Amino acid sequence: MPSLNAPLTLPCGVVLPNRLLKSAMTEGLANLNDQATSRLSALYKRWAEGGTGTLITGNVMVDRRFLERPGNVVIDGNGGEAALQDWAKAGTSANNQLWMQINHPGRQCQRQVSSRPLAPSDVGIDLIGMFGRPQPMTDIDIKQTITRYAKVAASAKAAGFTGVQIHAAHGYLISQFLSPLANTRSDQWGGSLENRARFLLETVAAVLEAVGPNLAVSVKLNSADFSKGGFSHDDSLQVAQWLSEAGIDLLEISGGTYEKLALMGDETEKAGAESSQHREAYFLKYAEGIRKVTTIPLAITGGFRSHAAMQAALDSGALDVIGLGRPLCSQPDIRALLNGRQTTLPNWEGELRLGSGWLGPKSSNQKIRTLNFGAATQWYYRQIIDIAEGREPNTHTGLLRVMLKHMATERRMATRRAKLQNKK
Repeated sequence: MPSLNAPLTLPCGVVLPNRLLKSAMTEGLANLNDQATSRLSALYKRWAEGGTGTLITGNVMVDRRFLERPGNVVIDGNGGEAALQDWAKAGTSANNQLWMQINHPGRQCQRQVSSRPLAPSDVGIDLIGMFGRPQPMTDIDIKQTITRYAKVAASAKAAGFTGVQIHAAHGYLISQFLSPLANTRSDQWGGSLENRARFLLETVAAVLEAVGPNLAVSVKLNSADFSKGGFSHDDSLQVAQWLSEAGIDLLEISGGTYEKLALMGDETEKAGAESSQHREAYFLKYAEGIRKVTTIPLAITGGFRSHAAMQAALDSGALDVIGLGRPLCSQPDIRALLNGRQTTLPNWEGELRLGSGWLGPKSSNQKIRTLNFGAATQWYYRQIIDIAEGREPNTHTGLLRVMLKHMATERRMATRRAKLQNKK
């Protein structure tokens, strides 16, 4: 069985230098024109030199009207090509892979960016008033958005990125099309799974055509949404099979949405977490099922911390690549883990909560759980900023202080960005 250090050749011929992948994490480091910056270059140079073989960027948006959060990089006729090239050069400085994740938030567009986001249907999200009620996309909107994905992929290739990833998970636009709860359309884009998957599959086809045969093309897909009546694991198996037939190079498996936080491990019991190994690898059981219906390389992201669990997951044959996210925020250099000198990466999840009891991570109140998730996420944002600005991550920063500071910073950034956009 392959070791963590073993290379992997993808169907397109691209070679991953090892089996570790930095999964996408939103950075919020763009300027007010939504362009890449020197901080992004510094951040990804540090991660590249830290030994992770494949780096996937935070979501790069395809439409400047709709962001996942202020500070997203956008490629939408807004310039910044030289900065993209600098980012690509820095992020591949250790002869590693750097892939741009391409995304559209759909209804998961913060209200401070847009109060009327586009989505498959007018089904909103009930999460502490963060998101406006969406307006259903027209057929023209849908086709234009598919074209946007392809244009961003072509821009990534031109800038020097070695691959792209289409984000079809975590409740963003493509994930919304896949879900019968978020997608209540009755036309060719809704209803049956074949219709709900049409947006994803046509986007994949457009991206493949735009970048040609020698650039890696990946998709991030939910193993399930974990919502009753939503995108199920059986749905995921079928979509994975269609993606394999479409000719992508790597499928990354994750799970959940903002409403069902499986991406934070809330659904580990449903993922078969009967052992410490499975508690680390949230979605390993789902990957085993997807392996049976696909021929493409698979990665899973969610919960990995120990060298033993990572190697055991590879040894199981259920996957080919280990996805890491938050551990790389507090420890960007993982060469000791790769070489077996370090047994476990840092795990701060148990400490990152706003309180205990009813305010703890196991609260039955979904809004409280979401608040804890958001606060922990902002704590990790702080580590990303430290690395991007040339400092060592400060893991002793208080959670509440960081959350309040980031809320104020993002509000100011959204206001300044809106004023700038209105002048254009």
